[in-house]
Amino acid sequence: TCVLICLILGLALCIERIIYLHLASSNSKALLTKIEDALLSSGGVEAAKEECRNTTGPTASICLQGLERSDEDLDLIEKSIMSYGSVQMGLLEKGTSWISLFIAIAPMLGFMGTVIGMISAFDAIEVAGDISPSLVAGGIKQALLTTVFGLIVAIILQIFYNYIVAKIDDIVNDMEDSSISLVDLIANYKKK
Repeated sequence: TCVLICLILGLALCIERIIYLHLASSNSKALLTKIEDALLSSGGVEAAKEECRNTTGPTASICLQGLERSDEDLDLIEKSIMSYGSVQMGLLEKGTSWISLFIAIAPMLGFMGTVIGMISAFDAIEVAGDISPSLVAGGIKQALLTTVFGLIVAIILQIFYNYIVAKIDDIVNDMEDSSISLVDLIANYKKK
């Protein structure tokens, strides 16, 4: 039952993270094009901020943060974007440590079940006073099944975890590329 609880909780966290990361993914190139068009139009920075507000995801939030400080020095804008990027990265990684915990705990619980099963098998031998295969088979079967289930749970959760980590890396790389492009856009806007 403990292994099953690990699976249920781990899968719930994985599904929540996958949905969150899917919603956090956005078309950054399209957003940057809209920001550039807004900066070139008569609306300027305010129109660019509105484009960011109308777009979901961490990239849009970072771009909005940079545009909020567009009247300041470029170094301050970069620092602000970097700081806010760290906050967004924390939001993306939220809950992943719990998934890795369940990946680690599931096989341990399985092995613990193995030990408990072996103890019950030896208890049966002690009570009976002799060794018969049918006497110990139940305990050994329980022992092996808990190990198998623990390993299966860990494998399933590990696959999801690796997907989630890869997705987070993609989003973070996208955020970094977009923030560099945004600083360039703001620098060009300030020159005009």
